Amino acid sequence: MTLTATAGHGLPHRLPHRWWRDAVIYQVYVRSFLDSTGDGIGDLAGVRAGLPYLKKLGVDGIWLSPFYPSPQHDHGYDVADYCDVDPVYGDLAEFELLITAAHRLGINVLLDIVPNHCSSEHAWFREALAAGPGSAARARFHFAEGRGPGGDVPPNNWHAMFGGPAWSRVTEADGSPGQWYLHMFTPEQPDLNWRNPETGAHFEQVLRFWLDRGVDGFRIDVAAGLFKHPELPDSPDPEADARTRDSVNPLAWNQPEVHDVWRHWRSVCEEYTGRDGRERLLVGEVSVPTAREHARYVRPDELHQAFFFDLLSAPWDAAAFRKVVSEAMQDIAGTGSTVTWVLNNHDQVRTVTRYGECGTESSGLGSARARAAALLMLALPGAAYIYQGEELGLPEVVDLPDEVLTDPIFRRTGSRARIRDGCRVPLPWSGHASPFGFTSGAEGAKPWLPQPGWFARHATDRALADTRSFWHLYRDGLQLRRGLPQLGEGSLRWLDSPPDVLAFVRGDGLVCAVNFGTAPVPAPVSGAPLLASGPCPAGALPGSTAAWWIGDGTTE
Repeated sequence: MTLTATAGHGLPHRLPHRWWRDAVIYQVYVRSFLDSTGDGIGDLAGVRAGLPYLKKLGVDGIWLSPFYPSPQHDHGYDVADYCDVDPVYGDLAEFELLITAAHRLGINVLLDIVPNHCSSEHAWFREALAAGPGSAARARFHFAEGRGPGGDVPPNNWHAMFGGPAWSRVTEADGSPGQWYLHMFTPEQPDLNWRNPETGAHFEQVLRFWLDRGVDGFRIDVAAGLFKHPELPDSPDPEADARTRDSVNPLAWNQPEVHDVWRHWRSVCEEYTGRDGRERLLVGEVSVPTAREHARYVRPDELHQAFFFDLLSAPWDAAAFRKVVSEAMQDIAGTGSTVTWVLNNHDQVRTVTRYGECGTESSGLGSARARAAALLMLALPGAAYIYQGEELGLPEVVDLPDEVLTDPIFRRTGSRARIRDGCRVPLPWSGHASPFGFTSGAEGAKPWLPQPGWFARHATDRALADTRSFWHLYRDGLQLRRGLPQLGEGSLRWLDSPPDVLAFVRGDGLVCAVNFGTAPVPAPVSGAPLLASGPCPAGALPGSTAAWWIGDGTTE
């Protein structure tokens, strides 16, 4: 614990341990991590069994996808009870075992909290349906009368993020067509009304419930949402809203009142920090148009961090990556927070496929670029999040049959564009055929999404045995990041580079360079690199390769 000058009655003032500022957090999509019961669905006991693997990898913490009771219309992001565990994933006793085991290994645990919407099976929504128009129960949501003759037209022209209109009409208790309710995702996920004080009070209870059980913080789903324009007017560009899954409707996202929520949640976390000096983290899923708007969420009294998605969405281009990093360092790090970098998550096509020209799992170019991007991300100042399977070099599974798809985007639109099942296929742990050690059930047990045969090449046991694997690249990068004072939190200085090369210096002498082109270029530092994403002879930086050197960025 850090001590400063004495305060109060001569007692030392304890500063919080700011572990999160340069932490590397591993995102666990619980459903697809490891199954301990043989039902083909990952669970909390499976996460606990996998903790030694994550400790060996070298991460500082884990973020668990929602495991609360849910009808699973959006695999847990439709929460029916925020203060319990769905039986498919375990129970509260198993969760407490997981927390204890993680802390024993020095691994922090973040929970995914979903405050923008709940499940249509949540007790509040069932009460609202039964209570009828004008009731206090309906005031917890966004119920409104329809437009047109008989109220047959939705209250406004907003589109849902997962396709279709953002409104559904209910049938009242007498059987007549009734009011409409707002759902910015699916009809099974009604949006909560954060202008109602009951909502904020409820979520404070939820935070305290889990903080009392030892969690180290929360990843906040749809953190720029929550508040909608009080008059619910038409969107000025409904066609744009219909074309994208991003948060573009300014009437439904990024309303100014949301910042008061984060100030209050920060005060709750700081109350717990004051008890033991261990800082609890709030990291938000913030989808806003610019880094400057993003920075407003991470001011000193709001969220500690927010995911910076611009790196994830940047094309494979040196100038694009430099622009993204420069804007983040200027606008976000300037608030006193640190940037939270991410290349993959449970909603995006995996980098191996995203960066590959042919878009298939066999793309060697995609793998090389994904490895280089990993070293770049781990060299940047701030925190980094790794999505499960990223450390195995898993490509996207792009050919899942229609009949096994579960993503509500597919159900709502009938289109495979931007569906997310392909990055959620259960992990391969061992063996040469499905279920690849994912499920411990009887022979013939099937994972909830089918694993392709080529997963065998990416199985964890093979990755651990091959020192050239993605896994060893991540493990070596994490070890150096933890051991070298130049890495982690701090600043960077750009180096002059050829057009296809991005190069910078960290601290007093660690150089990272990435060759986005295909032809080799002279290395910015003479001598062999400390770590490289691929074969890298002294004095040269091959195409689609990143490397770290100890030096000042000048060749001899």
